[in-house]
Amino acid sequence: IVPTHRLDVQGDLDRTRLSPRWMRWPNSAGAVLEVITDCPQSVNSIPLEAPRHGYELLAQRQEGPTLRFYIRVPESE
Repeated sequence: IVPTHRLDVQGDLDRTRLSPRWMRWPNSAGAVLEVITDCPQSVNSIPLEAPRHGYELLAQRQEGPTLRFYIRVPESE
């Protein structure tokens, strides 16, 4: 997966702003956002929030404490 945008929020102390921040990224169809975080709650919240807002979760990976999520804007129908 090759992201077109990247949001690195590792070490961000305000975890409540994570979802609103990635939901404001450019919404061009087919764009892929890589969200990088070290927030353990993200493993549950991002997979739930992405489809709720019309995005597709392509993959999630964990490398030690670092979590990476790949989120795609769906193609227009």
